[in-house]
Amino acid sequence: MASTLRGDLNAAIEEVAALYHERDVESRMIMTGILAGQHTLLLGPPGTGKSAIVREITSRITSARYWEILLSKFTAPSAIFGPVDVAALAQGTYRQVFDGHATTCEIAFVDEIFKCSSAALNSMLSYLNERVYHPEAGGAPIACPLVSAVCASNELGEDEATAALYDRLLIRMEVDYLAKPDSFDRLLRSAVTRTNGTASSRTTVELADLQIAITTEVPAVELPGSVISALRDLRADLRQREIISSDRRWKQAVRVLQAAAWLEGRDHISVDDLAVLTHVLWDVPATKATVAKVIRNYLGSDERRIADMTDEVDRIAAELDKMLAVDGPGRDDRLQDWGVRANLELSKIGRRLRRALDDARQAGRPTSSYQRAVDHAQHVYARLLSEALGVDEKAVPAVGGGH
Repeated sequence: MASTLRGDLNAAIEEVAALYHERDVESRMIMTGILAGQHTLLLGPPGTGKSAIVREITSRITSARYWEILLSKFTAPSAIFGPVDVAALAQGTYRQVFDGHATTCEIAFVDEIFKCSSAALNSMLSYLNERVYHPEAGGAPIACPLVSAVCASNELGEDEATAALYDRLLIRMEVDYLAKPDSFDRLLRSAVTRTNGTASSRTTVELADLQIAITTEVPAVELPGSVISALRDLRADLRQREIISSDRRWKQAVRVLQAAAWLEGRDHISVDDLAVLTHVLWDVPATKATVAKVIRNYLGSDERRIADMTDEVDRIAAELDKMLAVDGPGRDDRLQDWGVRANLELSKIGRRLRRALDDARQAGRPTSSYQRAVDHAQHVYARLLSEALGVDEKAVPAVGGGH
């Protein structure tokens, strides 16, 4: 069952990433957070698709009770956890109606999390951390079935009260407006609805199967001593740069590493899994790039090479965007000359990526990260040939000469 569930989860992630341009990392990390039983923050301006991607990926979990709310500083705790039962109150009994609220859901989406009212703050902290709610009428706390909450905000909180909420959100993702011109073009084209009678693929997973993975299979993924040593050294490196995470965050990060390894089909954490911590260990956005750079030094040689080659592909894509943006006399000739040089460079990168993919496949290692890098290079290669060199998109070969 584990292999089937793993395949379905990866398929669902890829389908959601295909629907929302430049959101493949967000799709994977939201699902990784759910598998880890941890919470995710999407931080970014309005209109970047935060709500849409959360609803799309969480809707792939059938039988899960889903609940969402848009918070404001005036949101009462009862709006989150359950209003007073008016009928019971008329009979002299004070109780809350919990059905359909945070107290009964497995998956929650909390928008504008840092606008949580002071009245609801303590209850929200207990809900996210201990998965309990203390009823307004008093009495024993109520255990909540929450598996994972995805939270969103347009901006970080600026006071100590919201800092406590921020620390509860283990995975942190910055979501910005689309950066690539072709992504923007596809966004515009998606506004034109075409019906061809063919239903798009939509993979789903059952909550019961997912919970078995969350409670049994993911926690069983081994943490080798070599990874413990790497994490200890990584912590020291980050502390030297005054990037400090709480002990609780480091402990919870292990479950994210386990979930990432499980998604790759392994029964142990690899140092290459440390890459996911680039979305866990930064505190403020300004430290994100530093954390990513430090973590790269701990990845295996193949993963470092893939990351470096992906950077080169991104550089070529950025240069293409600049070349296309410049108009004036001789523009087409300049674009053509640059495109010929970039074609040679990108082809070499493609061949190296495909060799790394083939080596991983032959060695029986997980290939998803290699395949994502090849697919990304292929996408940029297709743009380069069609937009700079005038090659028909249908005639674009595989980058690096693969098949």
